[in-house]
Amino acid sequence: MIFKTFWRKKEISIDKKSDIEIKTDIFKYRTDIDMRFTDLDMMGHVNNAMYFTYMEIARTKYWQQTIQWDWKKTGVVIGKAGINYVKPIHLGDKISIYVRTARIGTTSFDLEYIIVKTINGKEVVCSKGKTVCVVYDYETKSPIAIPARERAKMIEFEQLDQF
Repeated sequence: MIFKTFWRKKEISIDKKSDIEIKTDIFKYRTDIDMRFTDLDMMGHVNNAMYFTYMEIARTKYWQQTIQWDWKKTGVVIGKAGINYVKPIHLGDKISIYVRTARIGTTSFDLEYIIVKTINGKEVVCSKGKTVCVVYDYETKSPIAIPARERAKMIEFEQLDQF
C-alpha cells in the first residue's frame, strides 16, 4: 500500500483567478449594513447564507431610494441568485454593499452586488453577487413587463445608454 503525504515543503501556488480586482467605481449606489450577532456561525464569521440576506436588504434600499418601486402595484421575485465569496466577514467589521442594475430585459433585470468591509480606511472586497429579478403579477401568477416608470428610473439612475 502506498501512502501519499499531505505535508509539502513546496510553497502553495496562488490562484490568479481569485486575485482579480473587483472595481466598485462603476456602482452609483452604496449602503451600509448593520451586522447582528446572530449572523455569525461557529467559526466566528458571517454565515454564508447571510450574504444573501445582506443582498436583499441592500436591494430593497436601492429600489426604495433610487427607483421608488411601487410594491403594492408591481411585485418582483428572484429568479436566480449567485455569489462568489472572496474574504470572510467577522464580528465588528464595518460592511457596506454596492448595488447596480447591470441588465434590463423585457420582464426581468439583473442586479449586481459587491459586499465590502472597511479595514484601516480601505475597502476590502468580501464577495460579489448577482440576482436575476423578475417582475411578477401575483394575481395572474406570471411574469409581466417591467413598468415604463420603473424602467425609466433604472436607466436614468444608472445612466445607461440604451436597453
